[in-house]
Amino acid sequence: MCGNNMSAPLPAVVPATRRATASVIFLHGLGDTGHGWAEVLSEFKSPHIKYVCPHAPLMPVTLNLRQMMPSWFDIIGLSPDASEDEDGIKRAAETVRGLIEQEIKAGIPSHRIVLAGFSQGGALSLYTALTSRHKLGGVVALSCWLPLRDSFTQSDGTHAGVPVLQCHGEADVLVPPLFGQLTADKLRSLLGPDAVTFKTYRGLGHSSTQEEMIDVKKFLETQVPDSN
Repeated sequence: MCGNNMSAPLPAVVPATRRATASVIFLHGLGDTGHGWAEVLSEFKSPHIKYVCPHAPLMPVTLNLRQMMPSWFDIIGLSPDASEDEDGIKRAAETVRGLIEQEIKAGIPSHRIVLAGFSQGGALSLYTALTSRHKLGGVVALSCWLPLRDSFTQSDGTHAGVPVLQCHGEADVLVPPLFGQLTADKLRSLLGPDAVTFKTYRGLGHSSTQEEMIDVKKFLETQVPDSN
């Protein structure tokens, strides 16, 4: 595990209700912990999937006046041309790669592992999936963007066709829907035009809804179906 997460507690886990044949690693947003999403996922879980919800380490966040809070990496600004914490993003991705390796060692093949996340966590999920040495089973990216997008000029083929479900609230003022659309366009250029599903939700701000979580569950059951 990467050093920036050594002090973080062990992830919240929603175990499969029978033998786990797939894993979802779900990364929370800025200022949150894994517990809240573990509760949400326990309501929409599928019996063959194990859900791992890690907790981000505490760090000062520039966007929030350097206040200490759970954060996967520093956020300097939210505009498309804002500076990015490249070193922090890469360190956080190493931490997530460590979690992927743990699931593989536990017997879950990489094509049965899905990275997922909300806001900053969704951004990290996308970045990690595109830089992983493994081809994963999919990505669920909620209300987020692709970090360090200019570093992805073309796909090396490793991740071609990896399915992505992107969801975004049409009333999101924190991460505007346009960011989501631009991210979807970029991902289609990297993964293939049919790899990305971009869904928007009328009236939804920077949060989630039952409708969205039902769509997430359907996506997971399609990409990592029950094989027991």
